[in-house]
Amino acid sequence: MLLSIIIATILVSLISLLGILFIFNRPVKENFLRILISLSAGGLLSVVFLDLLPEAIEADLYEPHLIFGVVLASIIFFFLFEKVLHWHHCRCDYHAEHEQHDDKKHLIYINLIGDAVHNIVDGFLIAASFMLDFHAGLIVTIAVILHEIPQEVSDFGVLLYAGLSKAKALLANLLVALTAVLGAIIFYFFGQSFESVIPLMVAFAAGNFIYLSMSDLIPELHHEKDAKQILKNSLWLLIGVLIIYLLITILPHEH
Repeated sequence: MLLSIIIATILVSLISLLGILFIFNRPVKENFLRILISLSAGGLLSVVFLDLLPEAIEADLYEPHLIFGVVLASIIFFFLFEKVLHWHHCRCDYHAEHEQHDDKKHLIYINLIGDAVHNIVDGFLIAASFMLDFHAGLIVTIAVILHEIPQEVSDFGVLLYAGLSKAKALLANLLVALTAVLGAIIFYFFGQSFESVIPLMVAFAAGNFIYLSMSDLIPELHHEKDAKQILKNSLWLLIGVLIIYLLITILPHEH
């Protein structure tokens, strides 16, 4: 199980950088980034309601009221956490967002600290999901990959805007991405001793994904004014839902 968790988190760390490598020698196009955001939002929401919450409830260790209470607490926690660290998962129009700052170097630290904490949490979520059920671990890993790509592309742009070279921004993102492995290993050993908290951690993950989708990803899509692009974004959101649904149906399920 530990090997599966480590492989999954390393895979997330490496795949999340593919989006950066894709745009390494070209500018970020907002339409392309919003396609990724749409896909990610649909995927995350379907993971929550078709896999994570059913798994947490079917574990039959806690009442559904408590499971959903943890989801609510998670949403509130990440709202407050984002306000403290200015942790923005996804900002297509990051140039406009930060043009008001004369000294942009502090953006490097805010971005990297927020991203590191976020990746550690991702490691917790992946480890918790694998420890609950191998099938759930695979689905959550795919969901994390889906939302990591647009986030890392956005973070890469912020680091460039803040003054880092492309090579330094890429290296910084890679090192920070690997903190997911650290988070997963920590939770694996913690979770072995407190196995009963795993369904609650999965519920916490569900709240994280709901907050991420509804407060950071979907609001980005509201910036679009072109009717054709709105339709395309909607279709990609539905495709994200369909991908997760098919994966849940096809992948072997263990209990």
